Amino acid sequence: MAARVNLDEADIRILSALQTDATLSIAALAEVVNMSHNSCWRRLRRLEAANIITGRVALLDAAALGLDLTAFVSIRTSEHSDTWLNDFAAVVKSMPEVVELYRMTGDVDYLMKLKVANIAAYDAVYKKLIGAVRLTDVSSAFAMEELKHTTALPMPAIAR
Repeated sequence: MAARVNLDEADIRILSALQTDATLSIAALAEVVNMSHNSCWRRLRRLEAANIITGRVALLDAAALGLDLTAFVSIRTSEHSDTWLNDFAAVVKSMPEVVELYRMTGDVDYLMKLKVANIAAYDAVYKKLIGAVRLTDVSSAFAMEELKHTTALPMPAIAR
């Protein structure tokens, strides 16, 4: 787990602005957050060095790319060795359709989110997965409607 970094209001303004639009130039970002260019640049570099900002990406519209189906896949396994986990992780990392994967507590060992074109594409991913690693149970649910989707994280409150 990464060490927590103390953030102030200016840091929060920078992070909030970048979560909304990561394409802002330093000059535009400084204007949005009401800071000097140099001060904004130094803070941005500090946030990157502290790995609070881990990258900048373009967010794409899945439907525009023909990825109309979101599947949530619950996985249970009876194997919990490091070797099995490494093999499982390698298989999943090689599958671009898997956009999120979590190791869980409770009855489900792993939960993954897939973005695929249709049921046939889902079935191809399913077959690749079960052919590559030993699983006890795979159960899937398909999203009918996306009511909220964001990549923006909630910003911590600043103590005053």
